[in-house]
Amino acid sequence: MGRKRLITDSYPVVKRREGSAGHSKGELAPELGEEPQPLSVDEAEMELLRQFDLAWQYGPCTGITRLQRWHRAEQMGLEPPQEVRQVLQTHPGDPRFQYSLWHLYPL
Repeated sequence: MGRKRLITDSYPVVKRREGSAGHSKGELAPELGEEPQPLSVDEAEMELLRQFDLAWQYGPCTGITRLQRWHRAEQMGLEPPQEVRQVLQTHPGDPRFQYSLWHLYPL
């Protein structure tokens, strides 16, 4: 009786080389000449408000404005971020800033 066959006997050993730029598998190489663009002030403020909407520790955000949610969280002693209140007060009539991510969805 001969030697027991292994699964590796059926497949050749292949060693992978690193890419030409020295990147290994799974890494994304940045595009040439392409740098990440910094967020504009409005985009940065919207991202802050999105993060506030997604933060569950300040309670639900459906059916009320972001400022109402901020005040409710403050009254409950949850210490919501002051930056959120400042952004909301600088854009009092703009629905993009006043309403949460889910304000268009029915309750």
